[in-house]
Order: sequence, then structure tokens, then C-alpha cells
Amino acid sequence: MGKKNCQVTEFCLEGRFVGFVLEDGYKIKLLRLETAEGESWIKLSKEARAGLGQVLLPGDWIEVCGDRKLDTFTGTAKLKAYSIKLKSEGQRQVVPSDVKVSQPKKKPACILVCQKSDCCKRGAMEVSQALAEGLRDRNLEQEVTIKGTGCMKYCKAGPNIVMPDKTAYRRIDASEVPEILDRHFATENQSKDAVPVLASVV
Repeated sequence: MGKKNCQVTEFCLEGRFVGFVLEDGYKIKLLRLETAEGESWIKLSKEARAGLGQVLLPGDWIEVCGDRKLDTFTGTAKLKAYSIKLKSEGQRQVVPSDVKVSQPKKKPACILVCQKSDCCKRGAMEVSQALAEGLRDRNLEQEVTIKGTGCMKYCKAGPNIVMPDKTAYRRIDASEVPEILDRHFATENQSKDAVPVLASVV
């Protein structure tokens, strides 16, 4: 696409998150967004990928902003996202993008998940998805967030996660996530002794 035929404008779309298009089986390359006009495939910039602090689940309502490059010769357009915001029911099409929504005073607890290539190859994305689903099942999504991090220095023992109390888990499988969540966010009716010890404290 030559510069003379390229026209760059900004875009901001709202819609339902459908899923990611992966490269090499684990690298996030494109985001699929369902809008009133149909489905769009949007390339993610490094800033957008780094800003994916919260794990998105299919059906989430999100706002995606970035650049639209239009080839005036062929009429084709390519979208590249620079920011992705998760929107709640009350925010849909109501809150302008330049207005900051007040956050709860209490800072939510944070689960860290390594997002480097070695951990991703060993299933870090599946673990992140299981964590997000587990938190929602327990109505904890407002109290606990999931944040992707850089290397935790235990590449061969991945996937690696660190819970809010600094307990670290190595070689985690997505099937183990419900037990881990029950252990760290147990209700009064749950017995911690019933959950196997899988962690080592960092």
C-alpha cells in the first residue's frame, strides 16, 4: 500500500468481543469484534496487547479505538487498535470515551499470570481464561482482577501465576484453577483442607 494511496483516520467501535485470532498457536494477532454493521477483524498494536490487563471472554461488551488505514486505490481498509476498554451494561453507548468513570475506592486484588512465550506455549492463555470464568462463577470479577505480566524467571515450570497473597503456582493446568480459587477465596462452607497444596510461597 503506497503512501499516496493511503488515508489514515481514527476509529472507535463498540461491540461484542467474539474472540482472538492467534499466530503460531499462542500469540494474539487479531481481535474479532461483532458490531451492528457486522464482524470486524482488528489488528492489535503492542500497546493494545500490553494493555490487555483484564481477560476478555466471548460476549464481553468492549470499546476498541485506533487507526483505520484506507487504500483509496482499492477501497480496502485495515484497522489497528491502540486501546481496548471493557464496558459494563450502564456504560454502553452512554458514557463518552473522554469521560473517566469513577472506580471503587477499594483496590481490587490482582492475580498475576505470566504472558511470555514459554508460559503461553504451556497453556497460560487457557489458565487465564479459566481464572476469568472461575471469578465470574464466584461473583468475584469486581473484587479480583487478572493481569498479564512479563517473565517470572521460571520458564520451564510454566504456566506461572501469583495470587494476591503472593503465593506462586508453577506448572498450572486450567483444570486446577477451580481448586486454587476455592483455596484462596473460600466461603465459610468450604474446607481448605479438602484442596491439595500446589503452591510454593515466593
